[in-house]
Amino acid sequence: MAQHDILDRRVFPPDEIIFKEGEMGRRCAYLVESGKVEISKAVPGGGPRQVLGHIVGGGIFGEMALVDNKPRMAQAKTIEPTTVILVTENALDQKLRKSDPFVRGLLNIFVRQIRDLTDKLMAQGGNIPHNPA
Repeated sequence: MAQHDILDRRVFPPDEIIFKEGEMGRRCAYLVESGKVEISKAVPGGGPRQVLGHIVGGGIFGEMALVDNKPRMAQAKTIEPTTVILVTENALDQKLRKSDPFVRGLLNIFVRQIRDLTDKLMAQGGNIPHNPA
């Protein structure tokens, strides 16, 4: 089996922070195999964190930092015991090399627009609609 065929699986207990907002960390995304992860963002001026949503089995999070290598824009914390599969930069690059260069450019534009929109919404009071999944 080739090195790129090996999946890196991680198991987290409840209430474990997988990554913090602003952290550079590894260039990877996380595919939830089982469990539940809460994604939240600090609110300007303090106060409770704004919950952006919950990721459950089959969902992915942390993908924006994987694409653009910028700091994490939110915090990811487990709500219950959670198993994830790491999607590495190498795995993404292998897939993107096989696709049209337009696709990578479009992906970068989407990520930049999501980051910009989130920053603007947070600056206006932090009322970001979320998916309560």
